[in-house]
Amino acid sequence: MAATNNRLSWDGTGDRLYETGVDRGVLYPINQSGAYTPGVAWNGLTSVSESPSGAEATALWADNIKYLNLYSAEEFGATIEAYTYPEEFEKCDGTESLSAGVNIGQQARKVFGLCYRTKIGNDVDGESHGYKLHLVYGCMASPSERAYSTVNDSPSAITFSWTITTTPVAVSDISNKSFKPTSVLTIDSTKVDATKLRVLEDQLYGVNAPEFSASSTYAVGDYVTYESTVYKCITAIATAGAWDSTKWTEVANPVPTLLLPDAVAAIFNAVG
Repeated sequence: MAATNNRLSWDGTGDRLYETGVDRGVLYPINQSGAYTPGVAWNGLTSVSESPSGAEATALWADNIKYLNLYSAEEFGATIEAYTYPEEFEKCDGTESLSAGVNIGQQARKVFGLCYRTKIGNDVDGESHGYKLHLVYGCMASPSERAYSTVNDSPSAITFSWTITTTPVAVSDISNKSFKPTSVLTIDSTKVDATKLRVLEDQLYGVNAPEFSASSTYAVGDYVTYESTVYKCITAIATAGAWDSTKWTEVANPVPTLLLPDAVAAIFNAVG
């Protein structure tokens, strides 16, 4: 009879996981029709502190006993800190331009979406073990303090900070399971299909599509521009040659795009 071991164990090799860092920030402002516009890189991002709130219990009593707990709706907020911000964020921060280089504050603030990446490490691979993508929807930034001070013998740069609140977006039923609206979606690279993850990242970050070359070979998933149209390789081209349309598919939207939860789910739930 084979041996059986059901005893729990702790801190095994490869199981000592941790999360660290923040990078690849992307800002997606919303336009007047309520759609997210093409994303722009957010350089100088130093931290994103997630601050969920709500889900507070209200006790109900009956028959001289605690009958049940009712829970309030949960909300998602965060604090963003950075050394700088994209020019496109100015309208999200209540700033409008009177003329080139002339801005005024205290204006209407625009809603925006946000994407950023955090690293997953362990005791074997270190910080290269994996990462998480965080997609945040319906963000609104609150006014924040900016402290300017004299240059001295201990130089430091100003860190900008914004507190954000969010408005959840709808999530459709999947496999007869219902979901509440959400403001945040997280993808763990260590648990999803790598090919499908690349499809998502190509949507979030946009694609690099050099001009097609008849002297180059291409792998499945490579992008090129041919006659002013972006294409994705669907059949590997191991031998260089002239353009063959059967090995390429046109890319309808090659710009950085914030996908809503339903579209993200469609990518990872697709067969194949």
